[in-house]
Amino acid sequence: MTRHGKNCTAGAVYTYHEKKKDTAASGYGTQSVRLGKDAIKDFDCCCLSLQPCRDPVVTKDGYLYEKEAILQYILHQKTEIAKKMKAYEKQKQALKSEGQLESKSEERERAEKFKQRENNIVSKPINPFTSEKSKDEGSQKGSSSSTSSDTGASSSSSALPSFWIPSLTPEAKPTLLKKPSKTVLCPMSGCPLKMSDLISVRFTPLDSSLDRVALLTRQDRYVCAVTKDTLGNSVPCAVLRPSGVVVTMECVEKLIQKDMIDPVTGDKLKEKDIIPLQRGGTGFAGSGVDLKAKEARPVMQA
Repeated sequence: MTRHGKNCTAGAVYTYHEKKKDTAASGYGTQSVRLGKDAIKDFDCCCLSLQPCRDPVVTKDGYLYEKEAILQYILHQKTEIAKKMKAYEKQKQALKSEGQLESKSEERERAEKFKQRENNIVSKPINPFTSEKSKDEGSQKGSSSSTSSDTGASSSSSALPSFWIPSLTPEAKPTLLKKPSKTVLCPMSGCPLKMSDLISVRFTPLDSSLDRVALLTRQDRYVCAVTKDTLGNSVPCAVLRPSGVVVTMECVEKLIQKDMIDPVTGDKLKEKDIIPLQRGGTGFAGSGVDLKAKEARPVMQA
């Protein structure tokens, strides 16, 4: 369809292009945009700084970080947890003191009620010379006082708090803080993260004679430590825990898993020592990475 055909508004059919254009202009409905290459992280970039790593470390889940950036993140999270714990302990002490005051006031009320009940047990002497008229008058007075008290209670219960009188304004109770968790979580996977869990990574450069600046300007920077295949987002990689070298998953499946020996250090490997490296997308749908960004907006319902 040509450009003039897309902008044509004289047609009898409401086309998909017109609907998409009107949805973007109206501000309603969920919008989805396909991510370009600039929005995709390279396999050797830090998940926090999004820059090529100088001193890379990897977690157990395969997320690559710059060592300085992830250590700053862990220290920042620990200080935030300490602040939250301090606020929680302060709230706990305040609630405890309030509970003690309430318990003391309840004890006083119980003592006063007990005294009133003890005083009511002593009966007054009955005068046999009183007439029945006085009894009737007393009963009428009691009934009138009870009705007046009932009406007063009903009026007080029906009275709503006034927002203009300071003494009658409703009070806003402070929100209670929950006890914070002391574990630091990984910013990508959400799993518990410790400094001891970080594994140093050693990339094998394509040309060892180049310095760091010249190496970063090239698109193909690193190769597999065993097969010397070029590494990239389209090549699944893995990190070996004992040596920290990066190899391709093809090398792991065809060579390393046969003997389960680290080809660099010669150490015996276990299944948990082979850490698949999380990589960015390649621009193709089969890369296993979600390449669409969605923005949820209000929806008009009929």
